[in-house]
Amino acid sequence: MSSQIDTLAAGEYRKSLQADCANCFGLCCTALHIVASSDFAINKPAGAPCPNLQSDFRCQIHSELRGKGFKGCTVFDCFGAGQQVSQITFNGQDWRGNTQTAEKMFSVFPVMIQLYEMLAYVIEALSYPVPKELHIELTYQLSELENLIKLDADNLQSLDIMELRMPINELLSKTSVHIRGTITNSMPGKRKLDYRGADWIGKNAKGKDLRAADFRGAYLIAADLKHADLRAVDFIGADLRDANLEGADLSTSMFLTQMQINSAKGNKQTQLPAYLVQPSHWAS
Repeated sequence: MSSQIDTLAAGEYRKSLQADCANCFGLCCTALHIVASSDFAINKPAGAPCPNLQSDFRCQIHSELRGKGFKGCTVFDCFGAGQQVSQITFNGQDWRGNTQTAEKMFSVFPVMIQLYEMLAYVIEALSYPVPKELHIELTYQLSELENLIKLDADNLQSLDIMELRMPINELLSKTSVHIRGTITNSMPGKRKLDYRGADWIGKNAKGKDLRAADFRGAYLIAADLKHADLRAVDFIGADLRDANLEGADLSTSMFLTQMQINSAKGNKQTQLPAYLVQPSHWAS
């Protein structure tokens, strides 16, 4: 990808950041720690394969996950980090039969997920019409992230993710403020809606006009957002577990991830950004 990226190219790039399980060695089923809960039927320590993982790295209950108590597996998304670690970082060498390789791979996977998450956010920010100076800064961060995901396992393990996030978070915030401000300024009488970090757990916001609202880090668990207008809403870090998005318009929502959508409830009338896929478990 060229360092000079236009809106169309950024949009296509963002769509490409999706998990390809066929080219991954079941890393989400092995590397991560899971706790028995409403999302998972078992406890599993990090580094231990899930008992449902087959020798071909496929899940033997994939079509029955939610019914068998593994709802969390249908929510998870790695942005494509799994295939990057499996096929690029470790050159197609899987973790079975080599303890050292396994330990490194399982350690690198969570790091790569966070790098890919930042990559997805930066690419999305570049898909918006932002000021030239901001575009230059975002392009620089894109180049840096593209270099980081190519590092070997030892260098990936030594990365300070929190330090890397700081300048990117600042740029994403500037992007959000600019885009949402452009929208509210073009709508006479439209006031800015700041719900950053708000507790909207179980809140009834059915059919509300929430365009260009800031829901960064907000708790929207089980909130009723049915038929709400959520265009240009900033959802970065928001908790949408079991939020009702049936018929809601999220077509231009900002910084929304597949994992957030997978954790929510929706239907075929829910409008999503072009880079997201409607979950198979949503209502018809």
